[in-house]
Amino acid sequence: MKINKTESEWKQELTPEQFQVCRQKATEYPFTGAYCDFHEPGVYRCSCCGAQLFSSETKFDSGCGWPSFNQPVSEQAVREETDLSHGMRRVEVLCSNCDAHLGHVFPDGPPPTGLRYCINSVSLKHERR
Repeated sequence: MKINKTESEWKQELTPEQFQVCRQKATEYPFTGAYCDFHEPGVYRCSCCGAQLFSSETKFDSGCGWPSFNQPVSEQAVREETDLSHGMRRVEVLCSNCDAHLGHVFPDGPPPTGLRYCINSVSLKHERR
């Protein structure tokens, strides 16, 4: 079920950094996020709504400064939109459940998908298995 909240409601529920990244499409500084160099088994959920987004089994070290995954837990977990901000053409990744900005996906990842989902740590919450 799609979650629809006002910006005011999100602002009350999230930390200032979560609000900036997830609701206002900011980006955390590279190599600063909690999950950049994190290797515990488990599932990564949306920090806004708790939806399952990525598995530790698909996480890899891309060296880009943000947690990287080669695929989401399902095709329905995330959605993609064209992002033309900052004078670039990129593909934005959002939570399908609550539209939280997660990061971007690039076509330079490892097999089998060849994709690199470059995700802000602050938009994730790790759940240990």
